[in-house]
Amino acid sequence: MSQIYLIKDLARLTGYSIHTIKFYLKIGLLKETGRFPETNFRYFNKSTQNRLNKIRELRREGKSLKEIKLLLKR
Repeated sequence: MSQIYLIKDLARLTGYSIHTIKFYLKIGLLKETGRFPETNFRYFNKSTQNRLNKIRELRREGKSLKEIKLLLKR
């Protein structure tokens, strides 16, 4: 079974704030893997962590969030 992260874990592992991760979810850069039925907490997996690392890399290259969204859709 793959590693499952809550949003707070993802923030700690990637250095992004919870607020930024929620914003990226809102604008469609990220998608949650699922939700725990009992608590309705979002959960994420390793691919979300990798995607956040890729977003950071593209931001360092000066790409806008709109450009990043288009690049990641490919």
